[in-house]
Amino acid sequence: MNPAVAALQAVLPDAVVVTDPEVLERHARDRSRFTSSARPLAVVRPTVREQVQQTMRVATQQRIPVVPQGLRTGVAGGANGVAGCIALDMTAMNQIREIDIVSRIVVVEPGVVEADISAAVEPHRLCYPPNPSWLPTATIGGNVANGGGTCSVKYGVTSLYVLGLEVVLANGELLRCGRRTAKGVAGYDVTQLLVGSEGTLGVITEITLALHPVATPLATLTAAFGTLHAAGRAIESITESGCIPSVLELLDRVHLRAIEALAPSGLPDAAALLFAQCATGAKSSEDLHEMAELCRAAHATEINLAFDPIEGEKLMAARQLANRAMDRLGTVLIGDVVVPRSHLAAMFEDIDRIAAENSIVIGLVAHGGDGNLHPMIVVDRDDPVVWKRARTADEAIVAKALAFGGTCTGEHGIGLTKREWLAREIGPTGMRLQHAVKAAFDPLGILNPGKVL
Repeated sequence: MNPAVAALQAVLPDAVVVTDPEVLERHARDRSRFTSSARPLAVVRPTVREQVQQTMRVATQQRIPVVPQGLRTGVAGGANGVAGCIALDMTAMNQIREIDIVSRIVVVEPGVVEADISAAVEPHRLCYPPNPSWLPTATIGGNVANGGGTCSVKYGVTSLYVLGLEVVLANGELLRCGRRTAKGVAGYDVTQLLVGSEGTLGVITEITLALHPVATPLATLTAAFGTLHAAGRAIESITESGCIPSVLELLDRVHLRAIEALAPSGLPDAAALLFAQCATGAKSSEDLHEMAELCRAAHATEINLAFDPIEGEKLMAARQLANRAMDRLGTVLIGDVVVPRSHLAAMFEDIDRIAAENSIVIGLVAHGGDGNLHPMIVVDRDDPVVWKRARTADEAIVAKALAFGGTCTGEHGIGLTKREWLAREIGPTGMRLQHAVKAAFDPLGILNPGKVL
């Protein structure tokens, strides 16, 4: 038996340390494609923080890597196993420990699914708003580890809601950082340093989150456009106007045709379809009508409004099918870049141009309200010519985003796929500081090695 596995079994309950080959194979990688991975030596499934501490002490003593994992829904390779590693599966730590309705906070373990947080606090007319309920299931620990948030156009990203963390460090020590109060500026903000660190600085065992008053039912707008540029100009006009939708999404023609083939519903054969949602009420109704006028001014070819939540769900249904529909077209290389919203229309045109120049299919889905774009490049990995064109297109898109003053990732994280781009984005001085931070938290380099840096 491997000495590290034997050491884990000596200090942890039998059910916590798993060596079944099928389980190990499942924990070798996340949902990323075209990334390297390795089967772990064992999967550790802690149920309490002390078991996480024991695991990290053994890992330190044995000098073995540890890869924290949730539901492994990431697409950047951040949860992929590495050679000789322990996969630390945090999904069994899934308790909601406390709801404080006066302070508007909830204290949760990392394995809690985000939808369960919203369900637990909804009776108190509170919600956890960074991600909408129709997005794929993910654990709160995973989302804190990469720090994104789809509803950031109105509510902000995940990091804004993380008030405090309990984290097990690489040597097994327990760190509590942050606060439960509405404000506080004591010392360096270690909490925000840990948010988005992708399991490379510590293992999150508890999260204190801020909550938001529950939104009233949503009113919905969809608008079709004859060109991506027109749709981009509409988004720019909406953000310039001061309207603040909770959701502002875009699907291009590639997505619309794929969705219609999967589930026919009479979607327009448009270059782009814009989806917007606002909470109902007098101001939101005004905003929705103003957004409709702005879409008309940007030459929308079709506009639909729904103030009934059920009708709104019907209008949003196509957005929910986007990923599944694209998977039917072939293997998809999923992109993730952000540009300043003032450059959205130009970026849309550039993605169209890059697809044409490389003779490759690129579908575009965008969180338009915050400038986060997901180019979906359809590839055939077995065809080296197509694969080379796909990689060329992907690199051109990221380079263009950086040229516009954007970033190489908005919510998927660096993981394995964007390490080169991180160095290009933040430069050598930034990289030296990043490495210094990593060394301070994890001097042996055992936490999720090879990721981010």
